[in-house]
Amino acid sequence: MISIRRRLATKFSLSVLLIAVPIFILSLGVFFLQSRYFIREQATSHANSVLNTMLQRVRMDMNTIETAVNANEWLVGERLEPQSLASISYNVVSLNSHVNSCSIIIEPNVITQDGRFFSVNSVRSGDSVITVRESECDYSDKVQYKTPRRLGYACWIEPSDDNNERTPYSTELTASYCKPVYRADGRFVGVISASLSLPQLAQTINEVALPYSDAYFTIIDNEGHYLIHPDSTRLFHKTIFSDADPHNNADLIALGHEMTAGNQGVLHIVIDNKPCMVCYCPISGTDWSLALVCPENQVLRSYHRLAYIITGVIVIGLFVILLLCHSVITRAIRPLNRLLRLSKLITDGQYDEVIPPTRREDVIGRLQNNFAAMQQSLNFHLGSVRYTMDRTHERNEELDKATHLAEESVRQKTTFIQNITHQIRTPLNIIMGFAQVLCDSFDTSSPDDAPQSMLSNEEVASIANMMTHNSALLSRMVLMLFDSSDTGISEELKNQKNDIVSCNQLARECISYMKKLFPDVSVSMNTDVSDDFSILTTHVYLMRGLRELLYNAAKYSDGQNVSLSILLMDTTIRFIVQDTGPGIAEEYREQIYQSFAKVNDLSEGLGLGLPLSKRHVLGLGGDLTLDTSYHDGCRFILELPR
Repeated sequence: MISIRRRLATKFSLSVLLIAVPIFILSLGVFFLQSRYFIREQATSHANSVLNTMLQRVRMDMNTIETAVNANEWLVGERLEPQSLASISYNVVSLNSHVNSCSIIIEPNVITQDGRFFSVNSVRSGDSVITVRESECDYSDKVQYKTPRRLGYACWIEPSDDNNERTPYSTELTASYCKPVYRADGRFVGVISASLSLPQLAQTINEVALPYSDAYFTIIDNEGHYLIHPDSTRLFHKTIFSDADPHNNADLIALGHEMTAGNQGVLHIVIDNKPCMVCYCPISGTDWSLALVCPENQVLRSYHRLAYIITGVIVIGLFVILLLCHSVITRAIRPLNRLLRLSKLITDGQYDEVIPPTRREDVIGRLQNNFAAMQQSLNFHLGSVRYTMDRTHERNEELDKATHLAEESVRQKTTFIQNITHQIRTPLNIIMGFAQVLCDSFDTSSPDDAPQSMLSNEEVASIANMMTHNSALLSRMVLMLFDSSDTGISEELKNQKNDIVSCNQLARECISYMKKLFPDVSVSMNTDVSDDFSILTTHVYLMRGLRELLYNAAKYSDGQNVSLSILLMDTTIRFIVQDTGPGIAEEYREQIYQSFAKVNDLSEGLGLGLPLSKRHVLGLGGDLTLDTSYHDGCRFILELPR
């Protein structure tokens, strides 16, 4: 008995281990992966905090420049004398340590003592400030002058090299805050600007404690040029897109577009073959964007250390699980209690409790199998009864559904036959009536003479046009019925797409077809493509879809402003049919693509035009949509791949 119990304990221990070990390892694995997420989140939060701190410091320096300019702008308008302007420029630089230079440029012919042009510039040179009047030259194209003059308000202009801006006393890369100056009467008299040294700004940035040793800040402008970067060779003349390969550095290009668009966020990308986390945000008041670049290997350093801890925990945990399982199962081998409980439940009429069979060959195993066989036999007979009842109930429900479907099918068939009979009978009666009029119009009373028509040529032509119009309506309805009854073949033909179709030529064909049916309706055509621009598609189905849109626009609108536009998109070509009229009510927009669906039973048409057009366009790989943002009528957009 002791030997049997030991074998059972060993078997149960191994069985429990096979279940517990995967769960234990899986739990630790989930914890390990989840910790990566939390570490990333914590690093992102910390990096964003540092980024916001740096943004505030940058804005503080820039606000100093802006305050200096705004505080002295009114003085320039009041004191338009050379000496006063030189004094103002000097004071702006000398009294503000963050200002690298100050320039005052006066509108030509405002100060004329020494010529048409007047500008004065003060530049910080070491501990001193040098103020000079710049040489006589036309500065109308100077960016510091023309940009604020054109905008009419203060702005930060793109960074420039002062040496290239005719300032021979400074070679530092600067960014300038420029503000237009107006007199009290509103007359523009000039521009006052103050420059911020980017090397000094970079020094301010480097003084901030970085979250990681290899992290760094960078600033780019709205075109992606580097304004601040640890690698000085990239400054100003290189952009974030310069060395980016579209195939291998798509994430870096995406970062550049995000930053130049003035967005804020976090991206995980590869920079210089190193995975990095980049937090970025726009600098208010400018077109620049500030970014903090943190190497992933430093961000996840604690995560990598955690891997060694997890490995140790797994080894120790498996050993502890093994000991606990063996100890607990050795004491818990009492399966007879379970069999006793199950047999009592069966005695009380509860047959749903399953007794699992076993392959054990000991006494307990054979006893358990006997109980399992007895319980399965009871369940089988009870299950047969339940199954018969369930199947009977299901068959009754299916019969009810089939009855309802049959009744609905009969109703739809009757409605469709009545509708198509009415739609076909109307143009057919018109054709037959006018044919009889033509027959009756010939005078055959004199057998010796040729029959003479009693109708004028204009009347005959009008009758012929009316018969042609109604014949076309009949042909259109027959064609729609044919298309709707031949779905499989139509789809196979549409999927071939072996016709090279000129978009403009197809549009003209459809407009010509519509003019035959509605000669009084004019259609304007606007196209973005040339006549030789073609797409690979199926001509007949594209033509049918587009003709149906023009037909509906002419028939159901006021017929005054029907237009067909062809727009070339990045990967698709759009045919836009637009009209002015009552449009489609919002409650009917969901059912316009359902076959035989109409606004009401008295309206004209078979209810097949838009459903067939939708099916044709989908078969060609495109889509047909109703523009719900257009409220002056209807605007349908037929879009196909180029």
